[in-house]
Amino acid sequence: MEQKWPQDIWLVRHGQSSGNVARELAEASAGHHIDIVERDVDVPLSELGVRQSEALASWFAALPPAQRPNVVLHSPYLRAAETAKLLMGGLDRDELLAVQSDERLREKEFGILDRLTTHGIAHHYPELYEQRQHVGKFYFRPPGGESWCDVILRLRSVMDTLEREYCRERVLIVAHQVTVNCFRYLFERLDEASILDYDRALDVPNCSVTSYRFDPTMGKRGDLALHLVNFVAPLEDTGTPVTTSKDLPAAPKA
Repeated sequence: MEQKWPQDIWLVRHGQSSGNVARELAEASAGHHIDIVERDVDVPLSELGVRQSEALASWFAALPPAQRPNVVLHSPYLRAAETAKLLMGGLDRDELLAVQSDERLREKEFGILDRLTTHGIAHHYPELYEQRQHVGKFYFRPPGGESWCDVILRLRSVMDTLEREYCRERVLIVAHQVTVNCFRYLFERLDEASILDYDRALDVPNCSVTSYRFDPTMGKRGDLALHLVNFVAPLEDTGTPVTTSKDLPAAPKA
């Protein structure tokens, strides 16, 4: 039997960012706009985000050498790139086969809704707000932005890369909340209702780990088996606060 998948895949959401903090403050005060100076791609980690990344780096470093990641793929967004760099601090650079920034792993694009809170969307774009509630986050595409389906389409090509270039390797992917959920949709062959149920139940914590391990007994050629989901023990064990800060305005949960 020929194995087509990596041996291990870890999906990590970036550490808390300054944008996460600004969004929470704006939402809490019922404001319309999020006070972020940088482009979304340039938003850095917060001080807590750095601590979260360092705590997770120590967990990866404590794994046996043959079980640590040897391929690192990350979103080009600064908060994800900074998280990946900190995580690699616990890895042997000489053992890494590849470290790649991949634009396909970028954050979901918000289009004209960028930097707006839920209140801001309802105030400035009431028709879009109503459409967003009716259609739901899976299919709703704001002007100039993306739906979850759009993100899934670009991640399908990442899956092809994983099969073609990193078969049998141990791959760490550092990206964003929607990216992690959309990978789950693909790896676990979920439908719209299932992935939105997961999203409704719990936001993806910053620096949490969702992982898959190749199981040769699954299917005819083996498949990826879910191993960890939103794993935050490395943060909890070090007393590092766990955050579930949103990257985008809260969408309807129905």
